[in-house]
Amino acid sequence: MHFPKVKNRFFLAPMVDVSNLAFRLLCRKYGASMAYTEQLSSLAILRENTRTLKLAETNEQDKPVGLQLFGRNPETLVEAANKLKKNFDVIDLNLGCPSKKIVAQGYGSALLKEKDKIREIIEALVSGVNKPITVKMRSGFQKVDALELIRVVEKAGACALTIHARTQEQQYSGKADWNLIKQVKQAVSIPVIGNGDVDSPQKALQLLEETKCDYIMIGRAAQHNPMIFKNILHFEKTGELLEQTAQEKLALCVEYTNLDTEGSFVRLKQMCQYFTKGIINGARLREKLNTARSKEEVLGILKNLIFLV
Repeated sequence: MHFPKVKNRFFLAPMVDVSNLAFRLLCRKYGASMAYTEQLSSLAILRENTRTLKLAETNEQDKPVGLQLFGRNPETLVEAANKLKKNFDVIDLNLGCPSKKIVAQGYGSALLKEKDKIREIIEALVSGVNKPITVKMRSGFQKVDALELIRVVEKAGACALTIHARTQEQQYSGKADWNLIKQVKQAVSIPVIGNGDVDSPQKALQLLEETKCDYIMIGRAAQHNPMIFKNILHFEKTGELLEQTAQEKLALCVEYTNLDTEGSFVRLKQMCQYFTKGIINGARLREKLNTARSKEEVLGILKNLIFLV
């Protein structure tokens, strides 16, 4: 099976406590052509955990979309993927999460130490789930050994791979090794999605040019500004950089609040904290939002401010 057709080369990364349906739809509005659920536990899906199934919700505007799973038991992963696959275009295996809690259970980037297990899982997913199977991985666990692992991933049948060019040990520190992404692209025939340190339109196009990767996945920069996709597409077309106004940043908060009809109120306030970074008197605004006790109160604070800035 092949990776789905997309409108452009810029994707939204799966992020824990960020990539819910509301956030994916907001990023799509501003140009993200592909998005993924946050990593979901295959075991929790089979147990029909309410919170997990809520995070797996999608709709017709959220296309194409990938379901990202974590786990280490091939049968469990296949069963979980089959349970939810009808709503998704791609099933993505998480081999990249560096969280100590996840790693301690042998999930996420811990699997980078188990080449045979990776092969077993991907082969099981490819043969047992009638959907394209992709992988998101890091450059290695403690050492960089992605060039060996990607051949296993490709041979096992994955139709594309995302490489976050940091090891598990690095977490999110240091600099992503874009040269490794270039080497990965040269070593495999399947599409390669580059990930790491893209926080501006200039860097997005630089990564494409330097590595020749097929697509780019953006995480933390989108978390703080979903309009980064619009900015990249505009820069790619015109060479001009767009500047975000305070009004636009506040409007993002309103849009997200309206989209997130049933989400966590704590998460809603956290997203507004992200979006308002960098605006004048932002700290005072975030303090005010923190004390809000309802979605209506949040909207009132934001709408009043939009007319004042």
